[in-house]
Amino acid sequence: MRIGIHGKDFQAKSTRFIDKILEQLKSRKTEIWLSSKFIKQVKTPLLADIKYKTFEQGDNLRSLDFFFSLGGDGTMLESVTYIGKAEVPILGINTGRLGFLAITSRDDIDEALEAVFTGNYKVESRTLLKLNSTPKLFEPLNFALNDFTIMKKDTSSMITVHVFVDGELLNSYWSDGIIVSTPTGSTGYSLSCGGPLVYPKSESFIITAVSPHNLGTRPIVISDKSEITFEIEGRSKKYLVSLDSRFETIDDSVKLKIKKERFLVKLVQLPGHHYFNTLRQKLNWGLDIRN
Repeated sequence: MRIGIHGKDFQAKSTRFIDKILEQLKSRKTEIWLSSKFIKQVKTPLLADIKYKTFEQGDNLRSLDFFFSLGGDGTMLESVTYIGKAEVPILGINTGRLGFLAITSRDDIDEALEAVFTGNYKVESRTLLKLNSTPKLFEPLNFALNDFTIMKKDTSSMITVHVFVDGELLNSYWSDGIIVSTPTGSTGYSLSCGGPLVYPKSESFIITAVSPHNLGTRPIVISDKSEITFEIEGRSKKYLVSLDSRFETIDDSVKLKIKKERFLVKLVQLPGHHYFNTLRQKLNWGLDIRN
């Protein structure tokens, strides 16, 4: 079995946990692939005692059977950019607090590895959104698992974003920005701006304004078969656009279009783990004394 590993921003206490994973993979005669970024950040002498291959962002990883993401949700989003079109199943192993994407805790690593090697798991497919732009932005990583945003820059004044769905004007948003999120991203930035929770299998996009000037402005859920385009106005001629945690600066001459990406992200779901369980834990549902 071939397993790739990526992670970042480790604390000193994570070394023992990482050693445990590497030792178990070695004992199971796994072909280990490590990202160069992971190798630079991990401070363990164990790397000298195991055989491994290295990979960079942009390398073809189709030969991998699994990809382990060690960190939090931000690391998971970065891991998606490593996998890309390869659609290798990703297991998110959280080295800190439980996330919405990296939902396997370090305390469950023994059970997680056993499940992976015995086939006792499910694979859940998640939709990505794709940005087409003129000139080209973010390519070849012009896709996102969570969201795409347009935000004001270098000014305290709001901007106006005219949003079109399949060529029809949806609304002209006076706001600090606009978020287009996938169902997966509905628990991220969109949620903090008043957007709805959307089940990952819902085949939809969510459009949410950031601090809208008009109090009647509300998020809207549309089909992910739609194409969304934008026109931007503002006092400043520079704006920020993002795909997940990656940012670029543009001006109002840039043409932007959002649609569904052709490939998917595949997340490993272990026994006893479910999206609803994660929602209850993260949002403290069910803690009312009446339950």
